[in-house]
Amino acid sequence: MPHRNDRRRPPEPPPTREVILDTAERLFAERGVDGVAVRDLAREMNLTAPSLYNHFTSKQDLYDAVLERGLTPLLEMSAEALAPGDVEVTKVRDVADRLVGHLAQHPHLAALLQRALLEDAKGVEALIERWLSPLYRGGVLAIKDTAQRAGWEVAELPHLAVGLFGMVFAYFTNLKVLRRVSKRASNPLAPETLEHQRAFLEKAIYRLLGPQARG
Repeated sequence: MPHRNDRRRPPEPPPTREVILDTAERLFAERGVDGVAVRDLAREMNLTAPSLYNHFTSKQDLYDAVLERGLTPLLEMSAEALAPGDVEVTKVRDVADRLVGHLAQHPHLAALLQRALLEDAKGVEALIERWLSPLYRGGVLAIKDTAQRAGWEVAELPHLAVGLFGMVFAYFTNLKVLRRVSKRASNPLAPETLEHQRAFLEKAIYRLLGPQARG
């Protein structure tokens, strides 16, 4: 009679939708959409390719789901943060906290976007049209009055909007660089390091758009 300890362990449960999205986000960021095959994604999670299709109908469907999960909250946060009206410290602090928290939860999203744009990957036009254009146009429209009160010229608004976008994403795009070159940010996703990033964003946004901006 076999010993109780000889019993095989029960098989591990299949990965959840969130685990699949996390894995896809990381691989898409590392290799680009065109550099990742469905079998690569499946192998990474000890699945077969057909079993992955139980969750997503195609690689494009999975890619779209990664973008949906990552960018929808950012659009909502940006719309709230950049709503017309005076810039309030408490609102800026809250939005900076939420932005940093969201991007820390999805740390490969910024690199995924950068790779897609630089490589002119398949579907990049759809990415720009569906996600980045609304984010940019909405941001410019929302900050127009606030920025002018802060001393910015109308012709400078596109540069200001791109600059704000860059401040939010650049930290997470450069995680690998930070780990190598910065002693203070050698663990860029540690809570205390993220708090410094949050404080930086709060100060930078307020100084760019607040009542004391540009002297």
